[in-house]
Amino acid sequence: MQPLAETFERITYAQQPPPEEDVVRIVDEGWPRFMLFDPLADKYWTRMHAYFPQFQFALYDDSRKVIAVCNSIPVVWDGNPDTLPPEGWDWAMDSGITGYEAGATPNTLCAISITIARSHIGQGISPYAVEGLRQAARENGLGYLIAPVRPSLKSMYPLTPMERYMCWKTDEGSPFDPWLRVHWRAGAKIVKPCPQSMVITGSVDQWEEWASMMFPESGTYIVPKALTPVNINVEDDIGRYVEPNVWMVHSL
Repeated sequence: MQPLAETFERITYAQQPPPEEDVVRIVDEGWPRFMLFDPLADKYWTRMHAYFPQFQFALYDDSRKVIAVCNSIPVVWDGNPDTLPPEGWDWAMDSGITGYEAGATPNTLCAISITIARSHIGQGISPYAVEGLRQAARENGLGYLIAPVRPSLKSMYPLTPMERYMCWKTDEGSPFDPWLRVHWRAGAKIVKPCPQSMVITGSVDQWEEWASMMFPESGTYIVPKALTPVNINVEDDIGRYVEPNVWMVHSL
């Protein structure tokens, strides 16, 4: 058990997994529905928890209520920002799991998700979650924390390329996007976009359910909470979404 602040406590899954009903509720409320259908998440999520319980943790408030769920995975990375792959999140899941199964020795922790309980959004939890990831990396002898960050306001600007959006600044000179700003304030550097961080496909019916909207004809659609438009092909009965994220690097 690692105290992060006077009222927050980090407890890893290796120490004590949080109640499953709390995790399901926080994740279901915290993410757009289509984000829960990444094929590599479906393939590897259970194994990630089984192989790396020390890198999964929950944050608790002083009443022992789960207020955030955080996931990460150790990977092998050469420390060169130029080699961070465009596949971002999907690369981390695949590389972390297949590397473990092949006996690789990781040297880097990659953030997978930080999900704040809806009841605690806007209450300053996110910096403690990021610090929890940094602690997990240090405690396990890893030299870097990397993160394919999903900018929290990018869905409001779905037509703006990520390489431009990630460079936007506030009047004070800090990153415009709140999640980029949280990592930046914790010491991370914005490196580059990872333009194919997730690739999510589904039938037209699935996408209509996920998006809560209709797709009468083939075309490119702006979908609520998607960071870029979704391509719908009615004739082939498929929708395809390619999510861009932003690579950020914490030096530990």
